[in-house]
Amino acid sequence: MSKTPKPDELSKVDYTPPKTGWMDTPAEFKQGMWCYGSKPKNLETLEFPNPRQWSPADEDWKLPENWQEILLNGLKERLDKYRSFKVFMDICVRCGACADKCHFFIGSGDPKNMPVLRAELLRSVYRGNFTTAGKILGKLAGARKLTYSVLKEWWYYFFQCTECRRCSVFCPYGIDTAEITMMARELLNLLGLNTDWISGPAANCYMKGNHLGLEPHTIVGNLEYMLDDIETITGIKIKPSFNRKGAEILFVTPSGDLFADPGTYTAMGYLMLFHELGLDYTWSTYASEGGNFGFFTSNELAKRLNSKIYAEAKRLGVKWILGGECGHMWRVLNQYMDMWNGPADFLLVPKSPVTGTVFENAKSTKMVHIAEFTADLIKHGKLKLDPKRNDHLKVTFHDSCNTARGMGIFEEPRYIIKNVCNHFYEMDEHTIREKTFCCGSGSGLNAGENMELRMRGGLPRANAVKDVVEKYGVNMLANICAIDRAALPAILDYWVPGTGCTGVHELVANALVMKGEKERTTNLRGEPLNGMEGQE
Repeated sequence: MSKTPKPDELSKVDYTPPKTGWMDTPAEFKQGMWCYGSKPKNLETLEFPNPRQWSPADEDWKLPENWQEILLNGLKERLDKYRSFKVFMDICVRCGACADKCHFFIGSGDPKNMPVLRAELLRSVYRGNFTTAGKILGKLAGARKLTYSVLKEWWYYFFQCTECRRCSVFCPYGIDTAEITMMARELLNLLGLNTDWISGPAANCYMKGNHLGLEPHTIVGNLEYMLDDIETITGIKIKPSFNRKGAEILFVTPSGDLFADPGTYTAMGYLMLFHELGLDYTWSTYASEGGNFGFFTSNELAKRLNSKIYAEAKRLGVKWILGGECGHMWRVLNQYMDMWNGPADFLLVPKSPVTGTVFENAKSTKMVHIAEFTADLIKHGKLKLDPKRNDHLKVTFHDSCNTARGMGIFEEPRYIIKNVCNHFYEMDEHTIREKTFCCGSGSGLNAGENMELRMRGGLPRANAVKDVVEKYGVNMLANICAIDRAALPAILDYWVPGTGCTGVHELVANALVMKGEKERTTNLRGEPLNGMEGQE
């Protein structure tokens, strides 16, 4: 594992283009900029081709002899199957509107991380094999042959894309460059060329129901630790149910909230909120993952992993589904779930049992985002809140790419934060909402061996945070995504030391005045509340 350069060194980004043209500049595999290759056992579990021990650093990637034929046949199949993919291959005029919008280009200065040029890596092979002009004119028409060097270039750069879709916001033709990355990764998977940080969690989810491979008793045990902490802080003993048939609501959250800080504090927030409401809900220890790493692998695998949520809802006989703070769970839900595994006609249109609000936007999928649910509670005055408990925090909000650009959830989390915190500050308008910068570690790039890539990709978001830290004294970055809660602490520690990371429902729980609670002296992290320093 390479040593990550210091921030002052990494921040000196050189945007000077290479002296040779991009087709004549092979990919230079730099340590710290790529993830380990898939382990054979994970590919075997997923029934993916060509499982073997390999490393991206090896000269020989141990490919089948007919690897070119496999890739070109796979490319043709996807061009025929997905009309949007064919359109995206043909309509780009290389205007460059997206060029400086990618966080990886901003953080690295590598021209092949410009979305337009990253897409050209695939388009050039498409032109060379599937267009008349490309076959006749070759390089003059922007076409090239599929060589071993080109294949390695694909792998290196298509795993330097978080599929965040910021570039698409600025494309005058509406090209969704993330879809091109998704197709390229599907093609690479035909040769067993995935990363282990994607194939491992996907295999765990396929076998155990969650990315971390947690067994049912481990999930219950982890939550019981949280319940003990809640009782210590509030004096209230909470008893959630697991796998209970006949509950009104199935609650699904990303497994990161069950296992690692600061996600665990977000999960404590869910538990406290649901207890205070007396909500008739249940957790599943089998469909125990909202996130979907299959989405970073292939459409088919994403569909397989997504189906477990509906299967469990049907098994338990619930009426509708409530989902926690997650990123790609909600992009999958909003853009793909209905097509893949819906409509869920065996469930009812979600209706809040507390406010009576019918969530018409979930009429087909039958699944409601926790931010929508909680914002509705606050709007109807159903929660007693003391925002002074969060007065030690000056909060800004990071729009997670998948819930923001992929689902349009902009106002609900802000509405919640403004009701549970007295000090809220927005980052620059060009770095939030639909223009939000990615955390730099999404789409399965949140590994340890590619830390330089992550820090480079996180630089634009960190710069926006640093701006409000310096202007307003912000010390906490809130978000509604488990990957963000896992990725952002390292990025903030590196670029903006002293700035914390939190889920929105941790803030809700801190402010929530529960019936029968004892006088609180600490927040969920065990830190003393204002005026309670020195209290036991």
